Amino acid sequence: MNADAFWITGERTGEIRSQPLPEAASGEVTVRTLYSAISRGTESLVFNGAVPSSEYQRMKAPFQEGEFPWPVKYGYINVGRVESGPASLIGQQVFCLYPHQSRYVVPVDAVTPIPSQIPAGRAVLCANLETAINALWDAQPAIGDRITVVGAGVVGCLVAWLAAAIPGCEVELVDINADRATLAKELGAGFSLPGEAQTKRDLVIHASASEQGLETALSLAGFEATVLELSWYGDRRIRVPLGQAFHSQRLQIRGSQVGQIAPAQRARWDYRRRLALAIRLLDDEVLDKLISGESDFTELPDTLGTLMDGGRDVLCHRISYHHQTT
Repeated sequence: MNADAFWITGERTGEIRSQPLPEAASGEVTVRTLYSAISRGTESLVFNGAVPSSEYQRMKAPFQEGEFPWPVKYGYINVGRVESGPASLIGQQVFCLYPHQSRYVVPVDAVTPIPSQIPAGRAVLCANLETAINALWDAQPAIGDRITVVGAGVVGCLVAWLAAAIPGCEVELVDINADRATLAKELGAGFSLPGEAQTKRDLVIHASASEQGLETALSLAGFEATVLELSWYGDRRIRVPLGQAFHSQRLQIRGSQVGQIAPAQRARWDYRRRLALAIRLLDDEVLDKLISGESDFTELPDTLGTLMDGGRDVLCHRISYHHQTT
């Protein structure tokens, strides 16, 4: 049995390789992929060779093959159907932190079942939703807070959607793309362009992955407010405006990253519990609005370059494996 996998082989270069697949042993499952998805933030850094050498080990995906900068098989958003393994899992749709590959064998505890009411195509949002959950755990918003999220990408939209469900909270999504206004409303949040955003906010969460976005986030924070930084810049150097009102307003910048459970939850939560929560929260049709496109796995070497070159309307791009026969 063979499997087809996508490998990044050089700067902005990738190819699909066929490789033998072992039989599943006791305690393992064989999964046929239905969908994977591209995490534009992290995968663009890998695709462009912008992962700092200091982060080569920390940046490893759970089932990554190869080493940074390349060749490397990288990715962590995979939804499939179990073909072999324990009887209770046969035929079950599952989520796994696995790269872009048509079929794979992993330990049973590496897959998380997806409830039947949640479409497999929506479940590709699970990894980004985990990031958003962890961000709000780190940010610790309070009932009634005025919250701004700067950057209406997938993670920013998911943070705004979660925050809007907190009683009494007023949530504003800020982005340079005015077309995001309709989406923000559907997610339960307000919307503003950067120059029109509300100020004196209790909590500002930055998710635009841009220097200008971080500057905007700091300018919107109220007295002694927290600016939570969700963006990761790879090897780019970012200037942080610590003059102006930063000191007089006693602002605080905190980092949040999904690789570690937020400190306040760490004693009782593990990765499996957090992932199960993310999957459970996907039971909302409005989240389908975050899927902005779909293409076939066989086109991934060309698709990835096109997506990374821009497209202001791109959110979560889904990869379909329905034409795979191997």
